[in-house]
Amino acid sequence: MVRHIVFMKFHDFSLAQKAKEKLLSMKDHIEVLQDIEVGIDFSRSPRSYDLALVTTFATKEDLETYRIHPYHQNKIVAWLKEIGTETKVVDYEI
Repeated sequence: MVRHIVFMKFHDFSLAQKAKEKLLSMKDHIEVLQDIEVGIDFSRSPRSYDLALVTTFATKEDLETYRIHPYHQNKIVAWLKEIGTETKVVDYEI
């Protein structure tokens, strides 16, 4: 199994809720996505990112399928780039 975690920081924190809704919509469109969790940071410390996305896949190949999936690229990644989201990613096997 593979875990894919993305931390996001928005120029406008009010975008976090909209991002959460968009990210959760992937569950209905990307078959290889086994589990998804999205959390909005409540501490708002200077070290914090605004949102965490945690996804789970069966294999590294499924993670790659997700990465290039049209819904992910066109509906999620494109929007995050459009609004200027800063991201950090960690991928690991579990």
